[in-house]
Amino acid sequence: MASFPALPGFYKLLFLYFEPVSTISPSLMIWLWPGASWFHHQLIPSPDPSPPSGFLDSRTVLAIWQLGNCYMLLGLISSLVFRAARDALRGNPVAQERIIGSTLTALAIADVSSLCVVLATFVGLPSELQFDIASWNSTTHGNITFTLFLFSARIAWFLGIGRHRYYYGQTKLEKTQ
Repeated sequence: MASFPALPGFYKLLFLYFEPVSTISPSLMIWLWPGASWFHHQLIPSPDPSPPSGFLDSRTVLAIWQLGNCYMLLGLISSLVFRAARDALRGNPVAQERIIGSTLTALAIADVSSLCVVLATFVGLPSELQFDIASWNSTTHGNITFTLFLFSARIAWFLGIGRHRYYYGQTKLEKTQ
């Protein structure tokens, strides 16, 4: 296993494995099975069964497929960029951390913009579901719970919580050494 000091332990598990799987999976579910109608129906939890595949108009299906493309892109970026940094920069934790940090910065900015989606998702929930977290489905948890968790984990990485910092948080003199 290649040395990866810039992304140790929990962060490695989360950002190298769990996040890519959790973002690539919805894209496959949207495109292949159970489909765009299912995903659209899952955006707000409901006991009603998912509508048939022809339920949505073509513009809505296209928008959901494009959302699936965004999920795929996010998953591939973190998975492939992080692995490339680990493999190509073995023994260079400063360079690893600069690339990982740049990628996590982009993802954190996307998380901040997603916080608007989190708020819209929460507000869009029926009032009886807003604080009944146990009744949320996986899509609602992905949009609210997991987005907040990933953003918090990215901030913790930047703060150096649970890891040694090689570049971020170092003085200018320490960065050049």
